[in-house]
Amino acid sequence: MVIEADEALLLDLLNTTPVLDGVPSDDLADAAAGRRWLADHGQPSSEDEWRAVLDARSTLQDVVRGDALPVALTPFVDGVGYRAALAGEGVEWTLDLPAGRTAAARAVLAWDALRVSDPGRLRPCANPDCRLFLVDHSKPNSARWCSMAVCGNRMKARRHYQRSRRGTVD
Repeated sequence: MVIEADEALLLDLLNTTPVLDGVPSDDLADAAAGRRWLADHGQPSSEDEWRAVLDARSTLQDVVRGDALPVALTPFVDGVGYRAALAGEGVEWTLDLPAGRTAAARAVLAWDALRVSDPGRLRPCANPDCRLFLVDHSKPNSARWCSMAVCGNRMKARRHYQRSRRGTVD
C-alpha cells in the first residue's frame, strides 16, 4: 500500500509543470522555488535534492505518459534499502534513502507502489492542453480529467461545440 504522504508527494511533483492561462509554467524552475517546494513537502531542501527531483519529475512524467520505460527511473532508486532493527517484540524496518536524492527516491517508490497496488490509476489528464496528472480513486477507474470543473468541463464544451458545428454544416 502506498503511504498517503508519498502518493501526495508524487502527484504534487508530477503536477509542478501546469499550464496557467495557456502558458506552460514550472513551479521548480529555479533553485529557490525548488528548495521551497521541497521544504513545503517535508523533504530535505538542498541544491542536490532540487536537481535530483527535477530529473526525477521529468523521467516520471515520461514514464507515466508512456514515453519512457520504467528502467529510466533506475538512477533515482540506486542505493535505496531497508534497515532492520529490533524494536519491542519484533523487527522494525526503516527506509534508507541516499542523501541528495531523498525526495526523488520517495516519488519513484510511490510511483512503483501505485503501479503494483492500483495499476492504471495514475495517468495524465485526458485534456491535450493540460499537463497535469491524476490518481483515479473512483471505483470504476473511469476518471479522465485532473479536474472535472476545469478540464472536464472544457472538454465536454469543446465536444458539444464540435457536434453542433457539424450539425449546422450538414
